[in-house]
Amino acid sequence: MAARKAEGRGASPPAGVIDSQSAKTTGSGGPRGFAIGKKIKGRKRRIVADACGFPVTAVVRPANIRARDGAAESPVSIRHRFPWLLRIFAAGADAGPQLAAAFEGKGRWRLEAVKRAPSERGFEASSRLWAVERTLAWPGRNRRLARDFEASIAMARTWLFPGNVQTLLRRLTRQKKQ
Repeated sequence: MAARKAEGRGASPPAGVIDSQSAKTTGSGGPRGFAIGKKIKGRKRRIVADACGFPVTAVVRPANIRARDGAAESPVSIRHRFPWLLRIFAAGADAGPQLAAAFEGKGRWRLEAVKRAPSERGFEASSRLWAVERTLAWPGRNRRLARDFEASIAMARTWLFPGNVQTLLRRLTRQKKQ
């Protein structure tokens, strides 16, 4: 909340963005799958982030579970902590009926699909999706999080937050110096 206030925003985010990232795993064991689209054997990290890029919640599942199919846990974990979160933006590929069904009845959210412009070629994150893309990239700077070394999914999820706390502290101290 302090970091959001330092950036001139309200304490609780009014909107969030959901996206996923495939992460390779090591041979340490634990649940993992094969993501056909990315050709990666590992896990998928699904994150809901606010407009500043701060993570609201994270869900880690084997990579063979598609993003929209495995997103049912996201609304349950944010409903009580962020009651003012009213809108969720999702990439066009993830915003299907399964994701809408996962969010339906678990809060008063409005799910909105962010579609790519037909003229776009290659990867280009829209302004709405940029916050979550940046949030997914931050843990990759941390050597421990560049790959998923954990044997359990609970530990893989837990390790996502220290990587983001490091970024949060850096932004807070930068705000105080100015």
